[in-house]
Amino acid sequence: MSNQIQQPDWGRIAEKFDLWLPYIAPVGEAMLEVLPVAPGDRVLDVACGTGEPALTLAGRNPHAYFTAIDAAPPMIEVASRKAHEARLANIAFEAMPAEHMRFADASFDALCCRFGVMLFEDSEAGLCEMRRVLKPGGRFALAVWSTPETMTTMHWAHRAFAGRIPEEQYPASDKISSLGQPGLLDTMLTQAGFDTFTVERRTFHYRFESFDTYWDLVEASDILKQQFDALPEGGRREVRDEVAAFAREFHGPDGLAIPHDYLLAFG
Repeated sequence: MSNQIQQPDWGRIAEKFDLWLPYIAPVGEAMLEVLPVAPGDRVLDVACGTGEPALTLAGRNPHAYFTAIDAAPPMIEVASRKAHEARLANIAFEAMPAEHMRFADASFDALCCRFGVMLFEDSEAGLCEMRRVLKPGGRFALAVWSTPETMTTMHWAHRAFAGRIPEEQYPASDKISSLGQPGLLDTMLTQAGFDTFTVERRTFHYRFESFDTYWDLVEASDILKQQFDALPEGGRREVRDEVAAFAREFHGPDGLAIPHDYLLAFG
């Protein structure tokens, strides 16, 4: 079963993508905990976006060698600039789709992919390529979003925009969480040739001082620009107020903590 979807305009969002990196950092840390890297290892980060978690891995493991790829050249441009600024000599970035990697079989000792597999043009083909370039006995860790209702902020947006904009422009929560159904990722990994692995459902939280802080990030990052642009006059404030109502139950003494579920696969 291929998982082909319409891709967003990565060129437009590449420069603002990093605004969200601190909030998904816990997922990267969880991946690195189950992906040991030894001196001399060659490690691949697939769908690296603007460079994470590859940059963190390279900084922590100066005697290993890292390659990071993404299908969107603008993302690679940002990531390469960050590596240069950090003076990391053990990492290289290439614009390359996961489904058509230009690497020989069994090229890497380990690989990772954070929130990328569900966005491949063809998820099955991408997983098969990942298995092909991984050495026998090599290690991997990947994360995908869980079910739509557990990707809380995207679920809020989908509900708030429903009925206000054309249906074809609703936030794509169903696409982003398309691999979250129980057992689906396990099946796809097995079909791709991964034979020893664990899939765990985990939860992390987006944490903000207040709802206003969260909403400022939503607007600054342009993550919902297409939907905002499609709203009638006055609709933007209505959407904000509805999402604020959804968020009320997640306020606590330390601010706003919004739970999100994801699947962590490793082996």
